[in-house]
Amino acid sequence: MRHRKPLLHRPTPRRSAEAGLLPMINVVFLLLIFFLIAARLTPPEAFPVTLPDAATTGMAGDGRFTLLLGPKGEIGYGATMGEAQALADLGSDRTEWCATTDCATTPPPLLIRADAMAPATALPGLMRVVEGMGFAPISLAVVPE
Repeated sequence: MRHRKPLLHRPTPRRSAEAGLLPMINVVFLLLIFFLIAARLTPPEAFPVTLPDAATTGMAGDGRFTLLLGPKGEIGYGATMGEAQALADLGSDRTEWCATTDCATTPPPLLIRADAMAPATALPGLMRVVEGMGFAPISLAVVPE
């Protein structure tokens, strides 16, 4: 039997720790981008509203003009709370909208999201006020049956 000369042992190159983290960082950024694109960004509401149940689900408009009626009769629009300020903001947004759209032929639709525990006497008065502001049709948001 012949004796061989031992081969020189070369140490295996070690991978750096950063090289192992790079794919994970890429995945995290891809997920972040995916969720930012897939998320529906909506403006905050002044307060949460629990909708009443109903058999119909049809609503007018795209939800651009949405007025909130809280369980204690408080009124909100977008992130604004308080009847006077909310209605003033709603009116100014309508004026801006009417500057680009013919409101005489196509009045802006309004969606009212009234809480199920809201006082029944508050809704008709509120509807008269917003109708006087020039909104039509006026829809009431409900939870489908």
